[in-house]
Amino acid sequence: MGRLAGKDGKDWRLGAVAVLLALVIWQFIAAVIIRYPFILPAPTDVFAAFVSLVQGGDIFLDFEASLIHFAIGMVLALLVGIPIGIIMGWNRRIESFMDPLIELLRPIPPLAWIPFAIIWFGLTSFSAGFIIFAGAVFPIIINTYSGFRGVPRVFVEAGKMLGCTKDRDLIRYIAFPAALPSVASGIRIATGVGWMCLVAAELFGVSNYGLGQKLWFYYSLHQMDSVVVYMILLGLIGLVFDMVFRYYVDRHFLKWRTGEVA
Repeated sequence: MGRLAGKDGKDWRLGAVAVLLALVIWQFIAAVIIRYPFILPAPTDVFAAFVSLVQGGDIFLDFEASLIHFAIGMVLALLVGIPIGIIMGWNRRIESFMDPLIELLRPIPPLAWIPFAIIWFGLTSFSAGFIIFAGAVFPIIINTYSGFRGVPRVFVEAGKMLGCTKDRDLIRYIAFPAALPSVASGIRIATGVGWMCLVAAELFGVSNYGLGQKLWFYYSLHQMDSVVVYMILLGLIGLVFDMVFRYYVDRHFLKWRTGEVA
């Protein structure tokens, strides 16, 4: 039993059984009870649609286009969100100056920016990237700010005693490592939010390709089995992003939390 469990003690066989059980129930409901693929396609129909889409090849172009849109939005969110969070968390005067503006913009849904995205960037990949940026930047700002605001003052004073007297050095060597768990959490949340914004970001015709774009395209054709294929792909890719990010951060930046220092 122990060899089949992860480091966190979870038995992954239970997860596999849950997925298999869900597929069986889904197949039964779709094929026996509903029997109307437009309302609920069966897993067998979805698998057949997936094979057809792979053979057609467009699904790979959709994946590439969505990654480009997502990368544009996330890179912008990181470049803007982390510095703003650091500055607000480190300097109370700047926090007082910027906090009302951040709190005013933060509740605006990312989709509300679609008209301006079209006006500013046209029907381009940058329009989709901007919508993803609008959804991802605020979790990064808030968590980075919270991480820096929560750095124990004794850390800063100890750094000054050891020769870190400039703000730049204190931020780089003392505050940022201490705030890194919170920063990483913000990036992880932002990644999920940005990926969820992808469908809407691609909805208004920024490209002929994209996972979100094709989801709505196949819906217009009433090919719901293909719609489910793209839904599952969106979920799986988002899951892979999250797992890779957690593994990389825990492995390279947060080893001290698990006692791994080598």
